[in-house]
Amino acid sequence: MMTHRHDDHSDHGHGMAEDLPRLNAQLGRRRALQWFAGAGTAALVAGCGGGSGSSSSSTTSSAAATTTTTTATPTPTATPTPTATATPTPTATTTGCVADPSETAGPYPGDGTNTASGSTSNVLTSSGIVRSDIRKSFITSTTDAGGVLVTLTLTVVNVNATCAPLAGYAVYLWHADRQGHYSLYTAAAESYLRGVQVTDANGQVTFTTYFPPAYDGRWPHFHFEVFSSLSNALSGRYAILTSQMCMPAAICNTVFANTSLYPTAASIFSRLSLSTDNVFGDNTAAQIAQQTPTFSGSVAAGYTAAAVIGIAR
Repeated sequence: MMTHRHDDHSDHGHGMAEDLPRLNAQLGRRRALQWFAGAGTAALVAGCGGGSGSSSSSTTSSAAATTTTTTATPTPTATPTPTATATPTPTATTTGCVADPSETAGPYPGDGTNTASGSTSNVLTSSGIVRSDIRKSFITSTTDAGGVLVTLTLTVVNVNATCAPLAGYAVYLWHADRQGHYSLYTAAAESYLRGVQVTDANGQVTFTTYFPPAYDGRWPHFHFEVFSSLSNALSGRYAILTSQMCMPAAICNTVFANTSLYPTAASIFSRLSLSTDNVFGDNTAAQIAQQTPTFSGSVAAGYTAAAVIGIAR
């Protein structure tokens, strides 16, 4: 005997009044299933990082998936980058760079500012005075003065501007010959050991000359004058500094030992001192250091010397 399975129609009544409640109930169950299916899908999408739009359905039923609130990790505050502090530029040293004291031009300046034995001469107005090598006469003879060779570099600086070099300044250098005579005066026929040079961009001039002697009453020295321009120098006027440089004692003793070149200097020098010199004797230690050139070399090969001339501008 075959058993018959009831289909959906066996649940229906036999009239419309009975069927409507059943139909409404079935429709309600289907809507509920559809709603739960939609809510589950939304929860799944949200859990996978889906769209950012908000849905009220996730909060209207406890059956909906619980939304996990994610606490944003605070963005670390950037550590401020320290502001670099510039290392102060060391103040330029002015050691050995002081203002040279004014000194006498002496009795034999050759710039028309003095008279000796009734003679006055202004060699600065003579053609040929602008020269670096001052060993020979250049006016009426070409006599070479002779002596131990010295190549002297002078650097003219402004002590009121951290010793900045002074370019375009003229330096007039002169000194006695190895026997203690000065050209134009006690060696009247000669014009050697005198010359003018103009400072370059480094404030420097170079002269080729001979080591100066000791003579009665005076420590070995160079004379010099500084002018603010060559035109002022060649007029023989308007010097902004007149001064002298003293020779180092050790070099003097070495040079004067050659009595064939310096016949009287050694004996005279042995009786002299800087402290009793009538020019350098009242200067400070700093001024003496400024006025003393540094030397290197030898009697045979010649010496290289250098000095700074400090001017307050």
